[in-house]
Formats: sequence, C-alpha cells, structure tokens
Amino acid sequence: MIVVGVDGSRAGLETAAWAGAEAALRGTPLTVAHAVASWVCENNGGHYTEVRRWLREGARTVLAAAEDRVRRGHPGVEVTAVLLPGDPRTALIEAAEDAELLVVGSHGVGGVRGLLIGSVAHGVAAHARTDVVLVHERPEASRGEVVAGVDGSAEGLRVLDFALAEAGARGVRLRAVQAWAWPHPVGFGPADRDGEQDVLRELRTLLAGRRGRHPDVEVVAEVVHGHPVEVLKEAAAGADLLVVGTRGHGRLAGMIIGSVSQALLHHAPCPLAVVRR
Repeated sequence: MIVVGVDGSRAGLETAAWAGAEAALRGTPLTVAHAVASWVCENNGGHYTEVRRWLREGARTVLAAAEDRVRRGHPGVEVTAVLLPGDPRTALIEAAEDAELLVVGSHGVGGVRGLLIGSVAHGVAAHARTDVVLVHERPEASRGEVVAGVDGSAEGLRVLDFALAEAGARGVRLRAVQAWAWPHPVGFGPADRDGEQDVLRELRTLLAGRRGRHPDVEVVAEVVHGHPVEVLKEAAAGADLLVVGTRGHGRLAGMIIGSVSQALLHHAPCPLAVVRR
C-alpha cells in the first residue's frame, strides 16, 4: 500500500497523480489521505456543529478531487480515501505505519517555489518510519533516469536497492552518483584523481553486487568532485526521481535526516525519495 497526503491545492493534485502512477507501477493499492483538526471530526453537538459539518464537507471535496485525479489517470489502481483527525504530520506518519511508501507534496503555503518545503513535508520526511517521496515540481522534459546518491555506507545499499527497483519498474537507466571530496583551493591534483578512481572502482563493484533482481537495468556509475548537495542537484536535473538515504545522527538517530538529505528536501530539482534505514 502507498499513502499519499493531499491538501486541496493544485500541487496536492499533482502529488496524488504521482502517487497513482507509482501505485500502478508497483501494482499496489493507494490510500488518499487528508488531515483535519481533531475537533472537526467530533460529533458532540454544541455551537460549532455547523462549522464542523462545513469543514468536513470541504475535506471530503478535497479527497474526492484527488481520488478522481488518480482514477482518471490510472483506472486500474485500487483507491481508498480517508479523513484523518489530528496534526497532518503525525496523522500521515501513523497512517503509513505499515505502508510501502508515504508520498507528500513539497511546497508549503507561502513558500518560495523550488526552494522551501512546507512544515508537513519536512516533518514527515524527518520522522516517518517508512520510505518517503516528496513530489517537487516534475521536470518538463524527463531524460528517463533515476539518480541515486551513494556514499559507500551500509545505508547506501538500501538506497541502491530502492533506486534499482524504481528504475526497473519505469524501464529507465539508473545513475549512481558519489560525491568525491571537497573542491581544493589549488585545484584538482593527481592524488585526488587517483583516489577518485579507487572510489569509482568500489562503486562499480558495489553496483555489480546489487543487480541480481534487476539485471536488465542500464546502470551508470559516476564519482564527481564537489559538495554532495551540489553534485546531486546537478545530476538529478531532468531525472524522474532522486533517491537518497537519511544518515541521521545523535539522540534520535534513524529519525532525524542528515545535512545532505536535509538540503535536498529544499533544493531537489525532481521528486525526491528519502529511504529509511
């Protein structure tokens, strides 16, 4: 099952459409969810009965529009609409507890499009216990590629597995990208190039060991000199999907995302998948 959160905006409908396409690719049901304040769902009479009824009707309209968008684009997908009481971040995370994937839009009200994500998207990406996709604006001309950001860690294996499965389902190429070091003030010297080649060989070996389930996927391995955020932003321009891990540290390790993933929540040029541990 995939869960997608919608909010009644045009971007929310595009997010539902993306989730519908993903459900069709995976052959799995889709739950379209919209959250409202808990008191809206109460039926205890009082002075606000009509207000609650009006808000519930509005919420059902939001759900119906998103459900219709999915059904028109992917009539074979089994779709269920649910109204969730409570804070959208908590409600969506709990609704997706047993889901394969949680999908949300990336932009908050008043945000700078392409730069800022909303509080719901940020909270879900940071704290969800399942894999999350943030649907940024889709590229106008897709080049038919999934990009995976890898770093040689054990978590990178799960990123690669997720990205290979996505590329295989779409019938597109996988580009596995690893950023190498920081730019040096004096330039890129021979020692750096030797180290880069070592990393590239390790990356190719890693990819060869993960391709068993998807032998037909074309795979490109790249090691690029630069900061990981800038490297991945450039690599993912025009891609169908960018896949990264969490790499959180500290007291809530495994729940708080790392600095690279954090930056890409704001700046990814395509839909971004954050793969949990």
